[in-house]
Amino acid sequence: MTGPRPMFDLRHAALAYWRARQITTAQQLQAVHDRRLQHWLRHDVPRVRQYAGFSGTLTDLPIVDKATLMADFAAFNTAGVTAEMGWAAFAEDRMVGDYVVGASTGTSGNRGLFVISQAERFRWLGTILAKALPGFWREQHRVAILLPLNTPLYDSANRLRRLSLKFFDLSGDWATGLQAFDPTVIIAPPKILRNLAEQKMPLTPRKIYAGAEQLDPLDRAVIEAHFGLTLGQIYMATEGLFAVSCTHGTLHLCQDTMHFELPAVGDGDLREVIISDFSRQVQIMARYRMNDLVRLAPDCRCGSPLQPLAEVVGRMDDCFVLGPDKVMLTPDVIRNAVVDSDRRITDFRVLQTGNGTVSLQVPVGMEVASAALKRLFQNKGLNITIQPNHTPITLRTDRKLRRVENRHAR
Repeated sequence: MTGPRPMFDLRHAALAYWRARQITTAQQLQAVHDRRLQHWLRHDVPRVRQYAGFSGTLTDLPIVDKATLMADFAAFNTAGVTAEMGWAAFAEDRMVGDYVVGASTGTSGNRGLFVISQAERFRWLGTILAKALPGFWREQHRVAILLPLNTPLYDSANRLRRLSLKFFDLSGDWATGLQAFDPTVIIAPPKILRNLAEQKMPLTPRKIYAGAEQLDPLDRAVIEAHFGLTLGQIYMATEGLFAVSCTHGTLHLCQDTMHFELPAVGDGDLREVIISDFSRQVQIMARYRMNDLVRLAPDCRCGSPLQPLAEVVGRMDDCFVLGPDKVMLTPDVIRNAVVDSDRRITDFRVLQTGNGTVSLQVPVGMEVASAALKRLFQNKGLNITIQPNHTPITLRTDRKLRRVENRHAR
């Protein structure tokens, strides 16, 4: 039997808010970042079996990925939670003792687990509140979270007097309940926010945030036009909270809680994401390679020293790898070829189905979009067959939206 679970209070958000206000220059950020990273490397990393006895620097650690983590999940956490224990808990109350267990949606077919303590849970929630709703304790907020999977992460927010948080399961009938809740803040995948806009649902939030999926400029334009608000973003995954947008709508990496390695990919300005989360002590995420591609921005009008992102481009495993020479094309290149071909195109799907075949699905402009893709491939020396798919595009809430997707086994 475990005792009463600790409750969230405003100190968690206040501390995160205070830290953010103290970091106003690149020098201050670097000092805070380095101090917390070094403390984590000395005191927390060696406590898990995977890194037992470690006493080096960060770059002495190997880069790991989800397959490595899930092959021996217990080796990466101090709670001794195995993958089997985690999945069993996830199927029930999502708790192992006092530890919170969660899982990814499994977009790529390879689901991952996470385990955090109650203290980490509250720090994480406090960080989100401080970054996404600064000064929230001065206002009444009804926050609607629309995601495919619920976790106990958000439950404690409802214990705050000025904050009512409600989770809407996208696998059920969420639209009616959402209208009745009348949220002041909506956090949802871009496809859901766009659907709300296109359905002209009578909602008047004061803030809207896109999360859980890549935000396409196509969707941003529709969402912002309907709500008359700047669309914010929350970039997070099973592995942690990576970035939250400022008042200008620009994502900023959470370098005050996490270390990022951003090696270049290919010849362009794309970067892959490798994280070391020094805000977590139970499950150690050290030099963990994400599956994401991002593009950095040089600066932001808000003046924050936190690194701004121009965009989250897509997933590494959705890069197309085509032809006998294995030519790689990133998702943004594919996307731009399609949407730039015809101004009427506001939605599309491009799937790599074979080494030399690509499926194209667009509501309008099939001929010009096909021709644009053909030119793109030819310019890369590729002879690719483009297969038109005339099936109507419909809203799917059971999986993440990936407009450019590699479904070919490499």
